Parts: sequence; structure tokens; C-alpha cells
Amino acid sequence: MAKDENLPLFATKLAKGRILFQFYSLLIFVGICFIFVYRLSHIPAKKEPGRWAWMGLFFSELWFSFYWFVTTVVRWNPIYRNTFKDRLSHRYEKALPGIDIFVCTADPVIEPPVMVISTVLSVMAYDYPPEKLSVYLSDDGGSDLTFYAMLEASRFSKIWLPFCKKFKVEPRSPEAYFRTAVEPLGEPVMAKDWSTVKKLYEDMKKRIENTTKLGRLSEEICKEHKGFNEWIFVASRRDHQTILQILIDGRESEAVDIQGQTLPTLVYLSREKRPQYHHHFKAGAMNALIRVSSRISNSPIILNVDCDMYSNNSMSVRDALCFFMDEEKGNEVGFVQFPQAFENLTKNDVYSSSLNVLMELEMPGFDGNGGPCYIGTGCFHRRETLSGQKYSKIYKADWKRWINRSVEDSTSVLEETCKVLASCSYEENTQWGKEIGLKYDCAVEDVLTGIAMQCRGWRSIYFTPERKGFLGVAPTTLLQSLVQHKRWSEGDFHIFASRHCPFVLGYKKIPLKLQLTYCMNLLWAANCLATLYYVIVPSLCLLRGISLFPEITNSWVLAFVFVIIVHRAYSLGEFVWFGGTFKGWWNDQRMWLYKRTTSYFFGFLDYILKRLGFTNSNFVITTKVAGDDVSQRYEQEVMEFGTSSPMFTILATLALLNAICFVSGLKRVIADVETLVWEKFALHILLCGLLVFINLPIYQGLFFRKDVASLPTSVTYQSTMFALLACAIAVY
Repeated sequence: MAKDENLPLFATKLAKGRILFQFYSLLIFVGICFIFVYRLSHIPAKKEPGRWAWMGLFFSELWFSFYWFVTTVVRWNPIYRNTFKDRLSHRYEKALPGIDIFVCTADPVIEPPVMVISTVLSVMAYDYPPEKLSVYLSDDGGSDLTFYAMLEASRFSKIWLPFCKKFKVEPRSPEAYFRTAVEPLGEPVMAKDWSTVKKLYEDMKKRIENTTKLGRLSEEICKEHKGFNEWIFVASRRDHQTILQILIDGRESEAVDIQGQTLPTLVYLSREKRPQYHHHFKAGAMNALIRVSSRISNSPIILNVDCDMYSNNSMSVRDALCFFMDEEKGNEVGFVQFPQAFENLTKNDVYSSSLNVLMELEMPGFDGNGGPCYIGTGCFHRRETLSGQKYSKIYKADWKRWINRSVEDSTSVLEETCKVLASCSYEENTQWGKEIGLKYDCAVEDVLTGIAMQCRGWRSIYFTPERKGFLGVAPTTLLQSLVQHKRWSEGDFHIFASRHCPFVLGYKKIPLKLQLTYCMNLLWAANCLATLYYVIVPSLCLLRGISLFPEITNSWVLAFVFVIIVHRAYSLGEFVWFGGTFKGWWNDQRMWLYKRTTSYFFGFLDYILKRLGFTNSNFVITTKVAGDDVSQRYEQEVMEFGTSSPMFTILATLALLNAICFVSGLKRVIADVETLVWEKFALHILLCGLLVFINLPIYQGLFFRKDVASLPTSVTYQSTMFALLACAIAVY
């Protein structure tokens, strides 16, 4: 027993098989060196055609090599963690700290109330003492429909929570559970409860959906709770007072489920919005929650999740606490990040949304280099880190002081006194959004906040449990995916080009290898330039008859072929190792190209325009629901276009340009077969052919598909005109 008291609550292990990766990296490095020797020793003469194209290609390859070096640093030393929850329970079961859980939503149309409350119910049902759980919903949409759904959830929780605990249900989102679970006919007791609870859930869901479709609340519903009176004074979703309602106060004796067990505290918050004040999007909502929760529950650990990211593992809280409460290393842990995973992925992941390699390899690489970044959801924070406190070696968490809540005010008094904490004017002339809370003025406030925490000395942890901790909803259309990555890449590049750059802010504060590791994400947008060059210029040079690569009979070609084959073969093996398929890998390569030539390009362009003062910051919410026809095409892995967009125009233009150049190259080879022209342009034709092959869905959307999800005629006309114009300029 005494021996157990000294054992750690978590263990860290190095990844296996890294010798193979290190050998592969060495081979690629040697191949890159040979390519650079070739480029520098075969530069065309000053008046020779293609000199500037050659130089541009060389600089593009320099960039690719630098970025490959950065990703190699990330993947060099990944580490994995495992926890010992039995030891945690043995030592601290009666002294477990309180947990404040933040769920954020912003639009009842894009993020339906039924989905929101399923996430809320899933975190209310954690395998954890309910009196120590407090769940807060931030509704930036200020919707009475969402409040009504929360009221329904507060009632249903009295039935759902005991059902989950009695039968150890997983997952504990009622929507996800009843969608995937099979009725337990072989267990009469459970089958009876199962049918009853499912019917109650379906009835509740139907009431909420019918009310949502109607778009307004009936008079009968408005009489059910005093909170609905708040909407009498709401002018619009962007102009209203603070609305704060404690739907379940865990301190009260009436706050119990059907078995008499205490329920978690449940709070609805819609912070004040006024047109003359900037509300700072999700970061502002999170900061309001930090302040309000500090007055109501003030738990030492905070979990934040997006409204579509339900809890898939009821033990996640205990897993996170194993890191925070470890006697030896726990005091330095500032936040514990869980992977971002999705439940609606297709077999071959048509939009490459799984992020398997990123979450299973590169994020553990972050951890091995100093700590993962904060990705905005599925993250447990120590409250002090979000309050701007710096880590000190003499810091020691005092968990006992958090056990008993000292708040004695009644529910109604708390509701009134906390409203000022979520008012527009509260943050004026304060450090909120600067040194306290989440950072403002950045599209990826989560990443920036995580860097700031690490620079204050806190350690971050990445934990991947066997059963995913959280599951969300991946984009179901191409445009949704591209727009999402555009926002991420723009925000990341904003960090890199600012005083918050890890090399500046993190100088002598975080390890150099962690500073380099951050570059993998922060330089997404910058990748667009080299990629666009490589996609356009070699193809146009093929059209003009200018060679930028060694002839197929030249021994220098081996360096290019070797790097291409080894790099892509390793990428395929890696992708399959982490649960993907060959077709999924090919889809990943396609999306890699599409994101670099559109999302990252527009992210880079928007950053430049904002720096010049031409555009303002905005926040785009990714749609979490799709129509039946869209969902059907997504499940069939048919690429969704269906609308005009500058992104689609660029993709179609590049696809047509490469098709024209590819046909022209083949024609040149066939026409001059006796002069062995194919030897000179073999790599050109191979590159161009791969680009044509990878763009097959674009050609189908332009010319062959007739459904509503095909590319619009306007995109076809515009892209054809731009492609022909580019080819004409190149030739003449």
C-alpha cells in the first residue's frame, strides 16, 4: 500500500520504430543534396530560355526542403502517454477537484440545439462525482431556442445520468448512443429501461426540432421558466443584455436525479452584445465563461469543448487528472490536450478530415519536443494558466482548498451578480485578451493562447486514450473544408508574422525544437507560393518546350526519382499504418494540393490585405449539419461543389491548364518520336500527368456531372478563359 503511494499517475514511452524513420530521413536528405547540386551546376546561361523559371523552381525546392526539415523535426521524437486511473482513485477519490466544463455555440441554425444539448448531456454524465461537475453553455447566438433546448436537457438529465451510470453506457451523448447502440433484447432489465429512455429522448428531440423549425417559442413554453422573460429585452443576436440562468444549482437539495443522486450544476450564458463593442468571437465567449464560472463554482480545472464535440469516453476527466495530480510532475502541467477526432468520416475520407497522421504522429511529436499546441477543443486547463499566472518551481497545487465551495449566495443572487462579469464594458482597460484569458485579435486564438501559456513556463501534455475522448463532425462539402483551412492558415501565419512568433515570444522560454515544431502549422499559408509555382510553371514550360528537369537518360534524374518514390512510398505506408486506406491516401494527396493552392493562398492573401488595412477580421462558423442529398453524396464519396467560389475557379483553372499542357506535351512527344523528345520532357510529362490524374473530380464536375453538386457553368467559363489566357501568354 505504501509502495503504491509513490508510484506515478502516468507513464511516458518513446515511439517504436524510429530507427526506420531516421534512416528514411537520411536517405531523403542525401537525395535533396544531389538535387541542389544539380540545380546549382546546371543553371541556364543568362540569355538561355527558362533561366528565371529554373531559378524559381530552385527556390521552390529550397522551400519544400526547409518545410520537410521542419516536419522531420516534429516527427523525430514522438512520445506517448498512458495513465493509471486506479492509482488516482485510490489516493484522491475523496479529494478530487471540481471540474468546470465550457461548451461554446454561436448559431442555432448552423449548430442545431439538439446537437448542442447532446454534447452538454455527454459531459454532464462523466464518470465523476456529479457534485464536482459544473457545465456552462456559452450561447453567442443569444437564441431562446437554444435556451429552451437547455431547459429540456436539464429535465432529461435526471433520467439520462442514472441510466448511463447504471448500465455504464458509452458514449454518453444520447444522440450518438441511440444512433449506434442495438437494443439489448437479451437483458430484460436493461431492455425495459433502454426502451423507456429512448422514447423519452425521441420525444424531447421531436419537441426541440419542431420548435426550431417553427422558429419561435409558443406561449406555453415561455411560461415554463422565468428565463424566457429575458428575451423580451433582446433587440437582436448582436444587441442584447447579458442573459444568465442557472438551470441546475448543484448545491440545492432539489437538484437530484430520479434516484436521488446530486446533479451537476448547469448554467446557460449569453454574454452581453452591443454594436459598438467588439465581442472577439470565441475567445471573448471563453473569457466571459472564465469570469462567470470563477464566481459560481471556481473549479481548479477547466475543460472546453465545441458544441459538436461530444464526450466519447466517460473516463476522460480522470485521465486528465492523472497528469495534473501526479506528485512529481503534475504541478508543472498547464493543460492536457486530447486529439480531435470525427464520427462522420467515410471509409476513404474524401476530404481528408481524419487528421490521423497529425493527431497520431505529429501531435505526439509536439509533445516530445516540449508540449502540444492548444487546438481549441477537448482540452483540460489549470485555471491559473488561463488567469495569466506564470509557472514557478516553488508552485504546488493545493487541491484541498478547492474541495468545499464557499459560495453562499442564492441562485437568483448569483445570476444577478454574475451578469456584470459578462458585460461588454467589463474588459475595458484590463488585461483580458492580452495577459489574462484567451488571446484576442487572432483567428486561431487557441494556438496563440497555448504558446503564451508555454512561454510562461507551463508544460502541456498530449494524451491519446484507446477510446477516443471526443468525437465531432467533419466538413461534408469541399468548400466547408477549404474555408475552414483558410481560416486556420491565415490565423497561424498571423502568429508567425507577429511579435507572438515562437522565435520571438518563445526566445529562451521554450526549447528551440518546439519553436521549430510550431512552424509546421504556422507556415501553412506560406506553402501556397512554392506549391502554386510548381503546379503552374513546369507545365507552362512543357508547353513552350523548355526543360526544367534532367533528361531521363541523365544520371541526375535518379536523385529526383529517388526522392519522389521514397518520400511518397513512406507517406503511403505511414498513412495506412495509422488506419487509412490506399484510396484515402490518394484523397489526402488531392486535398493537400487543393488546400495549398486555395485555402493557404487566400489565407496568405487575406493576411497581407489586413496588414495593409483593406479587410477586417471575421470568424466563419463551419456548418455542422447538411441536407439529405448532401449527406448522401458525402457517404458515397462524391465530391461536392454546387456553388460558385473563387476557390473553385482557381482549382478548375489549374486543372484545365495542366490538362492542356499535358495533351500538348504528349502531342510533342508523338510528333517528334524520332528525335527522342520524350527523354527531355519525361519528368515534365510525369508531373503534369499526376496533376491531371489527381484533378479527375474537377474534370467530372466541369464537364460530365449533371447533378446540382457539379461545378456551375460560370466556373467552367471563367476557368476555361483563364487557363487559355495563361497558355497563350506562355506560348507567345
